Amino acid sequence: MSTRKPAKSVSRIKTGSFERRLSLTKAGLFAGTRMASHMATNWFSNKETRDQRHRAMLSSQSQFLVHELGKLKGSVVKIGQVMALYGEHFLPDEVTEALHTLEDQTTSLEWPAIERVLKEEIGIERLAELDVDPEPIGAASLGQVHRAVRKSDGLELVLKVQYPGVADAVDSDLNAVAQLLKVARLVSFGPEFNDWLEEVREMMHREVDYRLEARTTEKFRNMLSEDPRFVVPRVLQEYSTDHIIASTYEHGHSVSSPAVAALPQARRNELGKAALELFFRELFDWGEIQTDPNFGNYRIRIAKEPGEGSGWDKIVLLDFGAVQSYSDEFLTPVIQMIKASYEGNLESVIDGGVTLNFMSRDWPEAVLDKFGSVCMSVLEPLARDRSEWPDYAVNSQGEYRWKQSDLPSRVAKQAARSAISRYFRVPPKEFVFLNRKLIGVYTFIAVLHAEFNGEDILRQYLYAEKD
Repeated sequence: MSTRKPAKSVSRIKTGSFERRLSLTKAGLFAGTRMASHMATNWFSNKETRDQRHRAMLSSQSQFLVHELGKLKGSVVKIGQVMALYGEHFLPDEVTEALHTLEDQTTSLEWPAIERVLKEEIGIERLAELDVDPEPIGAASLGQVHRAVRKSDGLELVLKVQYPGVADAVDSDLNAVAQLLKVARLVSFGPEFNDWLEEVREMMHREVDYRLEARTTEKFRNMLSEDPRFVVPRVLQEYSTDHIIASTYEHGHSVSSPAVAALPQARRNELGKAALELFFRELFDWGEIQTDPNFGNYRIRIAKEPGEGSGWDKIVLLDFGAVQSYSDEFLTPVIQMIKASYEGNLESVIDGGVTLNFMSRDWPEAVLDKFGSVCMSVLEPLARDRSEWPDYAVNSQGEYRWKQSDLPSRVAKQAARSAISRYFRVPPKEFVFLNRKLIGVYTFIAVLHAEFNGEDILRQYLYAEKD
């Protein structure tokens, strides 16, 4: 959830099914008419001109529809944000680029509407125990966060309040958005898109299930309770309901803040190592992964600042609404690919990709080898063989420079230059979310400007003795 101060507020959010469907249908029909007119007038142009005009129209269509989605707020906006993050294999680039702009919309709900929710959910008597700041410290598409103080003991807490009617609107909103994309001729429906859409539906239902998020938060807090590098808020059940999560307020700096950037290199390295190891624990040990890479979900608590007595810099983990559980059936070939990449076993990497069904033994051998090599290159910062590391990605001590390496861009260019895009299959929906998480971890470490080799950390998990 964004922790920026919302720029503006509204008195209510349209959550009535008829009201929202009517708005989306009108937008879709208008966009579809525009696209049909464009296709008719573009028919007689040459191919290059047609392609340029078509991309321009896609961009225009997408921006128009995103503007319409933004008017409705609630789960429609969250659906758009999720599609932007995870829809790269199903939606045109112009659509995902436009959908990403929804992330900047931080309109909040006015205090009287939020106060009504608090009174209905917690009760007037229990709410009177708290002094709640009417100004939200963060707003997102599904709800907003308010700081509060418990009058009896001065305990600082935060109340994450879900917007009224949002949970009930998820299914109708998702169906309406999908239909809008279809009517506007921005996407082609098929089995893979439909499977992905159902995964988005499941994710949305998890996001609005605040009881589940509260349990997951407590589960992660318990799993990390012995690790001094992490802070997880404590859920206060007495103020939590189906639509409110009350938890302790945990202070910290944003990951990209000047205070974090000013930390000595060694301390930033340790924070980066902690982030990488947390991902490996999620993947190898727990099979439960927080898949939302939004930096708003993290804070850095600097050691020995006022209110922080320990000698550890810590990562504060704030949001557990996007945690996903993965089956051994999926994780086993994923871990096989990671281990094979580390050991330089290209054939085993390919076997894992075939098992996961985004590679095929029917492909030409050269394409399989190239695809496998691209997958292996993703593990560059964790590699045993460092002979292929670019000079600019290594410091004078031989440590990997995560920011300067520009790894994601290099991997993307490597894939684009090869012939594999013609053969590429849409990966399993689980892999899409896992890949997004990995990119998020790499970016987190890069923003810290951390410099370290990840091999030792990876080895601990690849070759760990299982009880």
